[in-house]
Amino acid sequence: MRLAELAALALIVGVQSPMSASSARDASDCSMSVTLVHWGENSTGYIDLTSGGSCRFPLRMGGTVSDSGILQKPAHGKLKKLNPSTFEYTAKARYKGSDTFAIKATGQGPTGSGTSVITVQATIK
Repeated sequence: MRLAELAALALIVGVQSPMSASSARDASDCSMSVTLVHWGENSTGYIDLTSGGSCRFPLRMGGTVSDSGILQKPAHGKLKKLNPSTFEYTAKARYKGSDTFAIKATGQGPTGSGTSVITVQATIK
């Protein structure tokens, strides 16, 4: 498989951490990794965070993100678009369980252009 295909679309983030009221604006990165071979492919990512916690995740893609948005809102938290390639999820306080949301991103990569949907499954502990 060509390196350009492997790098076509990647959603890579760091480590999650619980949030306090005083640090709500400084969300940590979530632990998640999703790789899509071509623009136009759909995928699923998984994150873990604590009840009331927040995390951000940048969309790191081979090529350029021309547009992105929230396709499906979470039922047990809030999802906010910070810029075309970065989103932040905050789980409801005192909620433990799962949540799902979807992000739609359109762009141009080394092997073509298209729109991809990334469905994120959140586990809130």
